[in-house]
Amino acid sequence: MTQPPQPPNEPPQGGFGAPQDPPPGGFGAPTPPPADPFGKQPPATPPTPPAGGYGSPPPPPAGGYGTPQAPPPVQPPTQPGYGYPQAPPPGQPPTQPGYGYPQAPPPGQPPTQPGYGFPQGQPGMPPQGYGYPTAPMHPQYATPQPGGGKKFTTQMQIIVAAVVAVVLIVGGGVIYASSGGDEGGKQDEASSAGTGGEGKGGEGDGLAGGTEKAPSDTKSKVGFQLRHPKVTDTTVVDGSWVTDKVYVKTGVYEVVGYDLAKGTKVWSIPLTGQVCAASRHMSKDYKTAIAFQDGKPSAEDKYPSCTQIGALDLATGKLMWSKSVTSASSGDEPVRFGEVTLSGSTVAAGGTSGGAAFNLANGAELWKPKADTNNCYDMGYGGGEALAVVRKCGSYDDPQLTVQALNPTTGAPLSSYNMPPGVDYASIVSTKPLVVAADVGDTAGDGSSISDFFSIDAATGKLIVRISADADKYAADCGSTEVEQCSSLAVGNNRLYVPTEEHEGGGEYGDTNEIVAFDLTTGKLVGGRADAGDRYTLTPLRMDGSNLIAYKRPPYDKGGQIVSINGSTFKETVLMVNPDDESVREAETSFSIDYAEFIYEKGRLFISEKMVSEPSKSSSLDDKQYLVVSFSTV
Repeated sequence: MTQPPQPPNEPPQGGFGAPQDPPPGGFGAPTPPPADPFGKQPPATPPTPPAGGYGSPPPPPAGGYGTPQAPPPVQPPTQPGYGYPQAPPPGQPPTQPGYGYPQAPPPGQPPTQPGYGFPQGQPGMPPQGYGYPTAPMHPQYATPQPGGGKKFTTQMQIIVAAVVAVVLIVGGGVIYASSGGDEGGKQDEASSAGTGGEGKGGEGDGLAGGTEKAPSDTKSKVGFQLRHPKVTDTTVVDGSWVTDKVYVKTGVYEVVGYDLAKGTKVWSIPLTGQVCAASRHMSKDYKTAIAFQDGKPSAEDKYPSCTQIGALDLATGKLMWSKSVTSASSGDEPVRFGEVTLSGSTVAAGGTSGGAAFNLANGAELWKPKADTNNCYDMGYGGGEALAVVRKCGSYDDPQLTVQALNPTTGAPLSSYNMPPGVDYASIVSTKPLVVAADVGDTAGDGSSISDFFSIDAATGKLIVRISADADKYAADCGSTEVEQCSSLAVGNNRLYVPTEEHEGGGEYGDTNEIVAFDLTTGKLVGGRADAGDRYTLTPLRMDGSNLIAYKRPPYDKGGQIVSINGSTFKETVLMVNPDDESVREAETSFSIDYAEFIYEKGRLFISEKMVSEPSKSSSLDDKQYLVVSFSTV
């Protein structure tokens, strides 16, 4: 579903939209920002692009693409345009590694998006102990093609032709499906044409199904911007939340609450070690959970362990409690954790030694890892409206994964579903309804960790339907080993909303995509789709009642957008349009949808990094790297 980085869609240096020096008071000014952080400057007028557009395949010769053509001289790649996979900022590793067994990406594929802050070993190197970082991996780039265009191989022609065919099929209101497979049946559809979330269904058209409303003026203004903190090593800064008064972001040995509009510090929660995992969920009174290291790096211990679980009160800016646990297998050594979630009043943390749970209010221990004769342990949990677990039994070479709905207070299983053979890891997409993603038999082949989705009856543990998600068609993504790390998808209205892969649009240049939905009872694609529009790419962020909130990744010369999509009709309502000033565009598009957190709440958009690194020696002193940028229509 994620694909290797492709040659850029952005004009070469000096071409239209060429970088300009930001004006005084430009993006990245010290907080609080000036009234107009970017100054006033006339927009740059780009020259007319070359015929066919920069980055587009050359016009087909007579006889079509099958006709041999003499390739023009190879040109070096330019900075990729937004909407194409981008390399992480200088010095920043391309993955967000996680706990578990290191996995190398398929040849020619970019690394997957692992979990919280535990870099994995390079190919050819021995696996490291859990929680001990190794040197970061580097992205693999596709070979630049002549003229800067995309490599239009026979395989690509097939993929594009397939996507176009699928679009025509759904556009005409025809969907083909055949059922088979195990239990509820595996669905194979000729389909048309995920940060993810789950939501309850609502009623009404337009925006009536949610709480987000379109403002009278959708043009946003820059809110505030925070520069990268100074670090000497790769540092996890995963975790961001929005309350009624503050935007909260993980920093270096602290969690900070910032004024929603000004970006000034309202409070700071100091920590004894760096955050290594954060819950994406909050309670109604703004409480959440994190996992953090047991100390700071020292000469004796360069890589502190992630053993501490803590609860944060984001309304008051307080660390309510922090705890560690031991298990029968670890002796006196605290258990290491790789992820943490929240469901109701239960904080649940997962790791390679098993899972533990605590009461959110006081930290009382609810359960912890214990010895098991069948070599079973809780890999990790999915939270939100309910609590579910992925439990692993058996050997590393022959594992058996079970997905269980749990009583959040006692941890007792309410139901169990055995995943099919060939599943080494599974991800919980949603707990209510219960939806799981997995790469069965390593067939996805694109690093997304998704070949199929499983809709499960949480009350009985029976499979409702298994949905085939062709990696060449759909672009959702899950962590390779983490249980609750799926993105670019959302669940609501008894539907699973996923984006299609990018494909050529109807304009002169630039790719596009759509958002489609699967029925979680039948496994079939529902009629209709939401189109991104030429040169834009849609990514689901979360549900808003029965509506879907999505981010439109922009082309190189525009600002991004936030839209609300009616969950039934797919009608789009624009909620926010970001400035297309060059300095603002550069700041917004410096974040990758795969390696950043996007939060939209009540007219404000916050985009933040999950990991920061020390700038590389080759980085220019003028390079601006941002921890957070924000936009507002209020």
